[in-house]
Amino acid sequence: MKVGQSKKRVIIRQYQLEIGVIQVYDNCMVAIFDEGATLILEHAYQIIEISEIHFRDKDFGYISLRKHSYTIDPTVYSYLRELENLKALAIVSIKEIDMHNFKIERLFYKKPMKFFIEFDNALTWVKRRVKATI
Repeated sequence: MKVGQSKKRVIIRQYQLEIGVIQVYDNCMVAIFDEGATLILEHAYQIIEISEIHFRDKDFGYISLRKHSYTIDPTVYSYLRELENLKALAIVSIKEIDMHNFKIERLFYKKPMKFFIEFDNALTWVKRRVKATI
C-alpha cells in the first residue's frame, strides 16, 4: 500500500495554508492537511481561489491525500461542487475511518468522487476523468 506521491510529477506551485499544503500540478491539485486541522468554509474559499488562479479555463481534479486525521465541515462540499470545471475528487488513505467518512462525504458532494488506497491509482483516475471531459 503506497500512500506517498508519485515521483514523476512536477509541482507547478505549492501553497502553505493555515491548515496544510496545496500542491498544484498541470491538471490537478493535491491537498495534504495537518493533523488535527479543521477544514471550514474559509479554507474552502482559499482552495477555490487557488483553483481559479491555475484552472480558470480548464478542467481539473482534486486529490485529498489523507496522511493525517482532520475534520471537514460537510458544507464545504456544497461549495466545491459548484466548481463546474472540477471533474474529479479523489480521497487517498489507508485508514479505515477515512473509508467510513468517505461514504458520508460523498452524500454532500454528489459529483464524481472516489476512494483510493494508493496515490497513483487516484492520480490515474483523476487524469482519466479530466481527459474525458475535454
